[in-house]
Amino acid sequence: MRIIFMGTPEFSVPVLDALVGAGHEIAAVYCQPPRPAGRGKKERPTPVHARAVELGLEVRHPVSLKGAEQQTEFAALNAEVAVVVAYGMILPQAVLDAPAKGCLNIHASLLPRWRGAAPIHRAIMAGDAETGVCIMQMEAGLDTGPVLLRVATPIETEETTAQLHDRLSGMGARAIVDALAQLPDLTPKVQPDEGVTYAQKIDKAEARVDWTKPALEVDRQIRGLSPFPGAWTEIDGQRVKLLASRLADGTGAAGKVLNDALTVACGDGAVSLLRLQRAGKGAQDRDVFLRGMPVAKGAQL
Repeated sequence: MRIIFMGTPEFSVPVLDALVGAGHEIAAVYCQPPRPAGRGKKERPTPVHARAVELGLEVRHPVSLKGAEQQTEFAALNAEVAVVVAYGMILPQAVLDAPAKGCLNIHASLLPRWRGAAPIHRAIMAGDAETGVCIMQMEAGLDTGPVLLRVATPIETEETTAQLHDRLSGMGARAIVDALAQLPDLTPKVQPDEGVTYAQKIDKAEARVDWTKPALEVDRQIRGLSPFPGAWTEIDGQRVKLLASRLADGTGAAGKVLNDALTVACGDGAVSLLRLQRAGKGAQDRDVFLRGMPVAKGAQL
């Protein structure tokens, strides 16, 4: 099929690769414009932009699709379908209507649960047992369109957002290839009103760990916010990101380190910290971290 691909972050790259690998014709790739990054604040292309250039594909990165000129250019590509995954921009109705078979979105949740910006983070933080990807026909509402294909997967006990992100990216790539192959035979299913939840954008104010909360909540917070923005606590007055954890046995005053292996008491139960990061340093597994910054039993976080 002749496809317009619309995506921006690393999550979208395997999908672009899968579409090319399946033999589809990519009429153009749309992504967010380059942004200043790094110490020199030089403009850096997005991951999708960089990959599209490597593949020799035409790249477009308009700051908006609301203008008549941009919409005319989009329609002139004469695409059969647009595949949209984490593009990061609202599509006007004229854009949604332009491809002959509409716009298909790959969404990283089991809709209607976790519509919106941060479905992977929110699924882990809420303690969901499973999540997945949906191939959805796009319409004007936020992730409200009918679902063509749904693939579910369990969330593993110690899985972080980074790990689940990578798994769902691969699942989405396989699912869209399957959906396009079966498109004439797929029946769109309207999302039910029951079970709708919204995955609000992650706020950095959510990242500080409150050790008085139950261990179950603290563990989900640490895993759900890893790697970005990263749940954090203070150790000897230094802010330290907590990037991986597991539930552990033990009780004590909230925030008290219970042993020499960074098991920390919570309001109810305890968590074992498995991966940490000091300011200005790289992420480190617990044993390596403790060699550079010892944290004794009895310390208060």
